[in-house]
Amino acid sequence: MSTPYYPPSPSSSSQKAVDVTVPLVPTVPEQQEQPPAVRPKGPVRDRYFDLLRALALFRVVLYHLTGWAWLPLVFPSMGVMFALAGNLMARSLKRPAAQVIKSRIRRLLPPLWVLGVVGVTGMVVQGWGPSDDGHPGWWWLHLTYWILPLSDPPYAEGLPGVHGYLAENWAVDLAGPLWYIRAYLWYVLLSPFLLKALRALPVATVFAPIVLSAAFEFGYITLPGERFPSALTDFSTFGACWILGMAHQEGLLKQLPRYVVPSVAPAIALLGLWYATKHDFSQGNDLDSMPFAQALWSLGTVMILLHVSPSWSEWPKRLKRFDRPITLLNSRAVTIYLWHNTCIVVAMTIWDRLWGIDLMWQHFSWLLESPWPVLVFAWILIGSCIVWFGWAEDLAAKRRPQLWPDGSRAKSGSHRA
Repeated sequence: MSTPYYPPSPSSSSQKAVDVTVPLVPTVPEQQEQPPAVRPKGPVRDRYFDLLRALALFRVVLYHLTGWAWLPLVFPSMGVMFALAGNLMARSLKRPAAQVIKSRIRRLLPPLWVLGVVGVTGMVVQGWGPSDDGHPGWWWLHLTYWILPLSDPPYAEGLPGVHGYLAENWAVDLAGPLWYIRAYLWYVLLSPFLLKALRALPVATVFAPIVLSAAFEFGYITLPGERFPSALTDFSTFGACWILGMAHQEGLLKQLPRYVVPSVAPAIALLGLWYATKHDFSQGNDLDSMPFAQALWSLGTVMILLHVSPSWSEWPKRLKRFDRPITLLNSRAVTIYLWHNTCIVVAMTIWDRLWGIDLMWQHFSWLLESPWPVLVFAWILIGSCIVWFGWAEDLAAKRRPQLWPDGSRAKSGSHRA
């Protein structure tokens, strides 16, 4: 299971509306009344969190294309994405919990439904149906997980693909990111209880998922079946990151002495790395296949990233040039995550067709073997998915749909104003 999809997020910090009034001034010819300063309305985005989310998405795409084992060590994308989502969830829970949960689920599901309409239709056209399971009633029941993913949505295996454009068994890759959607949904449902536990017992609550992960790893807890244990394994792997994001929003990390996190976090991360190296860490056997090592490494790294957190309301000068692509990645995070695997499969399948051209394999085999052209092609296809399917995120957030929401429209509107 690859580490999938960084679910979508609203801005990371809020700003109360300020009543700007103009003081009374004597009416004299020499003096002119100055207009009040324009203040931003609504919440102000935390650009540091936007940067982390954009890096997480880019690293996920690169990892799923190359499979390089060291990439999750450089940047544990899934732990970061869950931490950012937990931070935003804790901030939202200042409102009634039922209202917040309804809002989060509404933002999550429409992009999944769009993927389901396209993907399930394609699977059915290629012969997938109730007869595959032998129990038509169960097949239809499991299909409802494409509507509300309390468990992993079902998919067909062994499909023939589309020659030259879509590889065989493509449905497995399409369904790969869905574990993240299911895990995110359960985190949202559990967040009111996790927040209460965090406020009562902060240290115990943060480390409880790590203890659960250790219990699974060393055989103290075993559960039959596949779906339910999978959900618990995901919670034990990334639950500490989600809760740590909530702790950051609650200000609990700032209450610690400044030396605590820089002292503790590297030790936790290195313990995870040591455990991974003791279990034949390599490409094909990396952190994704070692939940306990993943839990420790992700927690330690996320602790450091949140500790450093500069809370940028505006971009530093050296990062302003990346404002539009980062804004786009954040505005379409769910769409990118859900569709990136399929885009990679299509890009690789089409790129492999170039081996059939004599000129290419005789003189440019080094180019055909390079992952970078495929990565560029995959991002072009991801961009097309943003245009074709990204509007679902706008509808889910009750915004006016946009084809390419990189922030340029808002800026041009502010200039015209």
